[in-house]
Amino acid sequence: MIRAEKIREKLRREKLRWSKLYTFSCSRANPELIDSVDPLIGLQCPSFSRKVHCNQPSLHCRKHLHYPSNYISTTKYNIITFLPKAIFEQFRRVANLYFLLAAILSLTPIAPFSAVNMIAPLTFVVGLSMAKEAMEDWRRFTQDMKINKRKVCAHKEDGNFRYKKWHRILVGDVVKVEKDQFFPADLLLLSSSYEDGICYVETMNLDGETNLKVKRALDVTLPFDNENSFKDFCATIRCEDPNPSLYTFVGNLEYEKQVYSLDPNQILLRDSKLRNTSYIFGVAVFTGHDSKVLQNSTESPSKRSSIEKKMDYIIYIHFTLLVLISLISSIGFAVYTKFGIPNWWYLQPEKASTLYNPSMPTLSGIFHLVTALILYGYLIPVSLYVSIEVVKVLQAMFINQDIQMYDEETGKPAQARTSNLNEELGQVDIILSDKTGTLTCNQMDFLKCSIAGVSYGVGSSEVEMAAAKHIASEISGSPSWNCFPADYWDNNEDDSSIIELEGGITRKIEKDPIPKIKGFSFKDDRLLQGNWVQEPNDGAIIMFFRVLSVCHTAIPEHDEETGNFTYEAESPDEGAFLVAAREFGFEFYRRTQSSVFIRESYPNPSEREFKILNLMEFNSERKRMSVIVQDETGQIILLCKGADSIIFDRLSKNGKMYEADTMKHLNEFGEAGLRSLALAYKVLDESEYSTWNKEFLRAKAVIGPDRDAQLEHVADMMEQELILIGATAVEDKLQKGVPHCIDKLAQAGLKIWVLTGDKMETAINIGYSCSLLRQGMKQISISIMNTDFIELDARKAFLSCLMFEQTIKDNISLQITNASQMIKLEKDPHAAFALIIDGKALSYALEDDMKHHFLGLAVDCASVICCRVSPKQKALVTRLVKEGTGKTTLAIGDGANDVGMIQEADIGVGISGVEGMQAVMASDFSIAQFHWLERLLVVHGHWCYKRIAQMVCYFFYKNIAFGLTLFYFEAYTGFSGQSVYDDWYTILFNIILTSLPVILLGVFEQDVSSEVCLQFPALYQQGPNNLFFNWSRIIAWTANGLYSSLVLFFINISIFYDQAFQSEGRTADMATMGTTMFTCIIWAVNLQIALTMSHLTWIQHLFVWVSIGTWYVFLSCYGLMSPFISGNAFHILIESLGPAPTYWLTTFFMAVACNIPYFVQLSYQRLFHPLDHHVIQEMKYFKKDITDECMWTRESSKARQETKIGFTARVDAKIRQLKGKLQKKVSSLGVIP
Repeated sequence: MIRAEKIREKLRREKLRWSKLYTFSCSRANPELIDSVDPLIGLQCPSFSRKVHCNQPSLHCRKHLHYPSNYISTTKYNIITFLPKAIFEQFRRVANLYFLLAAILSLTPIAPFSAVNMIAPLTFVVGLSMAKEAMEDWRRFTQDMKINKRKVCAHKEDGNFRYKKWHRILVGDVVKVEKDQFFPADLLLLSSSYEDGICYVETMNLDGETNLKVKRALDVTLPFDNENSFKDFCATIRCEDPNPSLYTFVGNLEYEKQVYSLDPNQILLRDSKLRNTSYIFGVAVFTGHDSKVLQNSTESPSKRSSIEKKMDYIIYIHFTLLVLISLISSIGFAVYTKFGIPNWWYLQPEKASTLYNPSMPTLSGIFHLVTALILYGYLIPVSLYVSIEVVKVLQAMFINQDIQMYDEETGKPAQARTSNLNEELGQVDIILSDKTGTLTCNQMDFLKCSIAGVSYGVGSSEVEMAAAKHIASEISGSPSWNCFPADYWDNNEDDSSIIELEGGITRKIEKDPIPKIKGFSFKDDRLLQGNWVQEPNDGAIIMFFRVLSVCHTAIPEHDEETGNFTYEAESPDEGAFLVAAREFGFEFYRRTQSSVFIRESYPNPSEREFKILNLMEFNSERKRMSVIVQDETGQIILLCKGADSIIFDRLSKNGKMYEADTMKHLNEFGEAGLRSLALAYKVLDESEYSTWNKEFLRAKAVIGPDRDAQLEHVADMMEQELILIGATAVEDKLQKGVPHCIDKLAQAGLKIWVLTGDKMETAINIGYSCSLLRQGMKQISISIMNTDFIELDARKAFLSCLMFEQTIKDNISLQITNASQMIKLEKDPHAAFALIIDGKALSYALEDDMKHHFLGLAVDCASVICCRVSPKQKALVTRLVKEGTGKTTLAIGDGANDVGMIQEADIGVGISGVEGMQAVMASDFSIAQFHWLERLLVVHGHWCYKRIAQMVCYFFYKNIAFGLTLFYFEAYTGFSGQSVYDDWYTILFNIILTSLPVILLGVFEQDVSSEVCLQFPALYQQGPNNLFFNWSRIIAWTANGLYSSLVLFFINISIFYDQAFQSEGRTADMATMGTTMFTCIIWAVNLQIALTMSHLTWIQHLFVWVSIGTWYVFLSCYGLMSPFISGNAFHILIESLGPAPTYWLTTFFMAVACNIPYFVQLSYQRLFHPLDHHVIQEMKYFKKDITDECMWTRESSKARQETKIGFTARVDAKIRQLKGKLQKKVSSLGVIP
């Protein structure tokens, strides 16, 4: 607190009025007092009815203004809705509906089983699933409470401020937010620690942008800059109603009988953060779910995996089969009742009940239909759901405990927040990703530069290092491309390669160690340690460094621990430039209202003051920043930095001396994946500056919508006739492993779209950094045409607005049509297209009559980047992709602006970073860093999909094999409704005797190891292609179950029907045959699952044999019980089955006969039509990964989907370029290659 007070006093002493530095959006000439002009003209919101009494929150209730509290909730349920909603979720499953009906009918006399047998399993299954849902929602609730219980300083009364929990903040409350705190609600900025009410805001959680936004309070509220000043503060805000638009706000402030207009520059949005400002005072305008960030969120959806949805269709089919065979049984029973029962004297037909009355066969048949529906219910396995629930929970536990996805820095593991979608991780086709905080870590490293036509910097980017290693391996005669690891980031012991690239230059490419100086990885002795003074162009170098150290809006902060200065900059680029200037000997160490101070170490140590005369800041339209300064000699200089295309167009004839060389270097920087800016300057005489400055001040004083346009026109007049100095090249530091992850995901066949609120040029640069874009890729940029004239006309004639809207819409449609046609006419099969579209154009592209056209274009492109999109647009794009393509989508993000997208996608993944937990709370899975998405999908997704798919298929197989034997026996016995098996056999079949192996299959099955999954990413495509759960696979398993049921029943019948079973010559009774048949089923289905497993360990062996052994243990114990309990099974194993060789021979023969077709099919497939994992399994079995590494590497390099994005595709392009240069060099030497 003492240090904070010192900083505050220092700022007040310096009296920085930052608004005078800014030219465009954050400043205004005078407070806009409203007289006769209606401030609501142009309001685009549905209504304008909100009235906020500032500093009087209790007044709203008295005036019947009902505003929501600041309490937020992202849970799916609450105490009231849990039971109805959770029960609804459970009975969305058609199998559960069937068993509910069966449980009700089991209470009647017509049920073949007791009521307990039907009700208990259903209650257990539904109860377990509901408990899991409750547990997962409780975790969401606890995370919500962490947010709601944050504290902020709020005005209580009489100028006293007390800490208050966020959820207790009310509309109208005055709050004090301190540096690096989040805003608890949407606030109207009243004042700040700066004298003129300026504050810096980071909105990364909202729009993904890392550069700081400048907000400014109205002049009329500036006196309220301390706690005591709010003792008698009273004002009224009239503004727009809650809406999701982050970039608009219309309203007015009524204070002391005057009305002042409000705009977005005075609004501080919830979940954005206060930066570079000691404190601000603000009043809550929108709270809780009325705040703009939560207006952009959607209700937590109930998601189901595609396998679970498909299971419903399978159960429909099985239910149809169940009804069909029940009808057959019912008709058969009715026929037997009418024509057979009268002749069966031993059934005493004269005492027949309604259930089998020869005089009413139709009624008896109807009753028997219900009996059959319950009897054959094993065709629809209720235990399947509970087994899947258990398996998914265990799978989620393994994901949570995967040490490879544990972040040591933050101590956060991966977390499966819901286990319903585990298998969906293995079927993703399109990934929609946020940029800031997800792909990037907001760190720039100064790596290279070009000054006066000379390139400096010998460090290498990741792209250069990987490409050079490839060329070196080929030139040195080492194994070919296919033998070189496709993964350049891992297991490279040799960290350097020597290669002659071109021009006779031999270069050693080394993997740079982690830079000791954050933001500075430059290596070149020609410029470091003051050696640049010996360069022939030292004058240009001095000007270059001065542009870096002076042309910015950063604030220096002295670190007392290290003694160095750190910089709070609006963008990470500026921070990297200032660090670079400091390391080159030009340290920016102080800023006042009118000057910046630089400590120059070379050539003569001195401190220089540069007076800031004017500043024209950077924005996405200008693509440049300029500052006009006056040095100590009185010379006036314009310093400018910006995009090379913008700067080069503004060069004077004498300023193009280094243009050709600089352009060459810029191309090289771009090929190396670096972000670049051009630097230029212009010397002004006083008369020229004085004349221009009058125009500039006149434009700055304009009030109205034309102000920015006039300022831009005046600025453009000055930013001409520049002299080029050089260019910078910085490496955008992505999050750890992002290029590698994107490359592997691309090789796995996934498409990656980037949806960001950032500016287009920033998003494009990030696209290059993470290899979603590369040199040679054809970019399709869709944006709204220049609408300056449209806006001007619209102001004069509002009725023409519709015509202009249609013109814009037609233009967007034409751009999409032309781009689609261009792709269709492209003849080069290797051509790659990238679609880049901004938020304004996207709003038109997402309209109903255009969205499918836009989607078709986007799907045809290798890479898609959507810029300046709102959270709502992110969700709409995600919905369009999900519904329009019908494929599985995954959305990943880290901020509140990503919540809608995460909830809309089939799978939502949240990054548990340092900037809040909103995305995590709304997600299905959370990871600490983006690069773990590779392991989450390629390893866990692949495993979970295959495990669940095989598990479900096997479940239907074993239940068909078991259930149909009941139908065969009933048909064989005159449709009597009699079960051939003891009731306890049927109860234990799914619960104990066959449950453990199938759970092990779902939890531990691995077709290949995790390392192999990562080495062979193409294996992942088995999921999106639905290789293991398509209809042919389901039909094959159904046919296998049908075959097994036929073999099990009819061969057993033929064996036991009319021949002696025991040595005494006794034949088998129903109990003996039923128990033998059941024993054969237990052996057949357990051996079948053993054949299905690819990963057999002692655990699988143990549980398969334990399941079989449990049957014999149960049969022995059950037979030893009293005949009143065991019935016909009394001593059946000891006295009847055990001594009979026929029993054991039949069991062995049936087990083999049932599994022969599957074994033959599997052998044939492995020999003649092996799948990818079959080949890999054989290679691993014969240890080819050890004995023949070259073959293993060659196969792994082939095992990837053809892709046009990713690091590998980028390196391929670089290799082709270097090969071309080498070929030209060899040809020039007359050597035949």
